[in-house]
Amino acid sequence: MAEMRVLGLPAEKGRWGFVVLGFLINLCMGAVYAFSVFRTPLEGLWAIGATQSGLPYMVFLGMFGLGMALAGGIVDRWGPRRTGVLGGFLVGAGWLLAGLSTNVGVLTLLYGIIGGAGVGILYGCPIAVSTRWFPDRRGLAVGLTVTGFGLSTLVMAPVMRQLIKTAGVLSTFSILGGAFLVLLVVLSLPLRYPPQGWSPAGWTPPASKGRGRGDVDRKGMVRDARFYILWAVYAFGCLAGLMAIGITQPVGEQVAGLSPDLIAGIAMPLFALFNAAGRPLFGVLTDRLSPRRAALLSFVLILAAAAAFWLWGQNSGPLFFIVFALLWLNLGAWLAIAPTATASLFGTVHYGKNYGLVFTAYGTGAILGMILSGLLRDATGTYLSVFPPVMGLAGAGLLLTWFGLRPAGRTKG
Repeated sequence: MAEMRVLGLPAEKGRWGFVVLGFLINLCMGAVYAFSVFRTPLEGLWAIGATQSGLPYMVFLGMFGLGMALAGGIVDRWGPRRTGVLGGFLVGAGWLLAGLSTNVGVLTLLYGIIGGAGVGILYGCPIAVSTRWFPDRRGLAVGLTVTGFGLSTLVMAPVMRQLIKTAGVLSTFSILGGAFLVLLVVLSLPLRYPPQGWSPAGWTPPASKGRGRGDVDRKGMVRDARFYILWAVYAFGCLAGLMAIGITQPVGEQVAGLSPDLIAGIAMPLFALFNAAGRPLFGVLTDRLSPRRAALLSFVLILAAAAAFWLWGQNSGPLFFIVFALLWLNLGAWLAIAPTATASLFGTVHYGKNYGLVFTAYGTGAILGMILSGLLRDATGTYLSVFPPVMGLAGAGLLLTWFGLRPAGRTKG
């Protein structure tokens, strides 16, 4: 029998090609994290405030969360290739058409709804593929696949800044959209699952343990109070990180007193590294400490960072770098903590659909974070007013995590 080949290589080696494809797909999709580069130019172009300039980003991430919750069924029916092509087309079309916007409402519709829905549909496809091809090294494969999303700002922020200078803010959306449309569709075409019954050489599947008392379906999960606590703390954790990402550029300029070029060229790429590092770092901490203890650590860091910037952030460039690095890090942390906590609390048999529902907290955190930051900035005239509410939410997250996120039958994290 001929040896099976994958992407032109023996399956054992060729399967790593799917990790590379997934990394590149995530690198394109994660460009949304650099959206703060657009905010000041858009405010000047249309004479709008901070609340309005944050709407496209807020809606994009909200649609990302909603699309992720609904896309599981589409992937099951269509497979990763067709689903990925659809998602990639929508992502590219959203960015491309955004360049035709005449006001922030149209931009929100084209970029936020179309582009955000596309990311929600596409996001799970390379993860599902990596999961199927790497039953023996699942954590490593999936971690490397999604790292591209966190690293995207490292690549995209300087590119966006330069394009805005040379081509204009709206043309930048269209140029990137055309590139994303082609790249995401082409990168999605090779995605496929392994044949039924395939497994890596020398790997033996672990013995099945059945459903177990911890395995519940989505209906059972929503009847468990811990689901609502997990959803709430996930939203709180994401709110701080997504809010920070959305206002990085204006806070750096207006509060810390840094130049736009310094923020886009040095700060945001650095923060992207922290965001990417948060995933494997807190993945290890979650495995070693438990999801509950990792969540407690994250909220302590968020609370300390927000308090420090509120007290001493004005005209402090060094503190801006430290605080926003921590906030970006903790967004990556929650994208490791929440999926692990979902499996720990509710089992793995129905994990895909369960985590899809839990993931709606991500979109909710984005919406609340942008509304909070925009309204407070417009009402007070400074982004410093954003940080006391973040401190309050981090404190609430600490309490909810401490008392509510205990595995069934356990007295400690």
